[in-house]
Amino acid sequence: MPELPEVETCRAGIEPYILGKRFRRLLIREARLRWPIAPELSLLLPGLCVLAVKRRGKYILLETEAGHVLLHLGMSGNLRIATAGQQVRKHDHADFEFTDGTLLRFNDQRRFGSLLWTAEPPEEHALLRDLGPEPLSESFNAAYLHHLARRRAAAVKLLLMDSRAVVGVGNIYASEALFAAGVHPGRPARDLTLAEWESTAGCVKSILRQAIAQGGTTLRDFVNEQGKPGYFQQQLGVYGRAGEACRRCGALIEQVRLGQRSSFYCPVCQPVAA
Repeated sequence: MPELPEVETCRAGIEPYILGKRFRRLLIREARLRWPIAPELSLLLPGLCVLAVKRRGKYILLETEAGHVLLHLGMSGNLRIATAGQQVRKHDHADFEFTDGTLLRFNDQRRFGSLLWTAEPPEEHALLRDLGPEPLSESFNAAYLHHLARRRAAAVKLLLMDSRAVVGVGNIYASEALFAAGVHPGRPARDLTLAEWESTAGCVKSILRQAIAQGGTTLRDFVNEQGKPGYFQQQLGVYGRAGEACRRCGALIEQVRLGQRSSFYCPVCQPVAA
């Protein structure tokens, strides 16, 4: 599934092409996504202007005078800038057409993505109101995490992947951040010291910034707005490397399941006990 860096890469990629432009129409070819695309959206959008292209967690928000379009890429979705007359491919489910001829195309092979509308402030929408802080914001820090985790016996990696605790830190980047911080992914969150949370929060921010700068990871189905894969995977320290040598100490990377997800760690660089 595309994670925060992939979504941010997509947001930043489409922004220059659609910011300040007016919708001419929304062409819906397939409405049956995770939630059906409301047919009335095709009547509502024409004439509205894109005032901002924002991101909240893994949602891309197109702000207009009347409300926001909420886009989620699901497991395999992508947004591409296309041109009028460009060949429509299988799974191209919707086109946002603008008055200057620009076309933003939503493709989603598995149809787990979504295209929604809200006239209320987006932070009050049911899908967004319970989300935790953005990991690159000042509110995501050691003091916040230490306080949040003080009574949590769950594994630290599961806390980082809980969208109510922090948004957008998925499996790959949680694994990489904990490796960088030297923290075992299965350690109870309540056992980490303030200093360890300081290191963990810093590594989450650093890893995400690196991934955004490099376009995200080369997940099988993810491509950026130009249809090109990301390049962060070549930098991965532990994720997907079970049985391979740790780039730092040479020990073999191990794999364990936490919360029904595969987790990767170095037994030497990330000891079970601090």
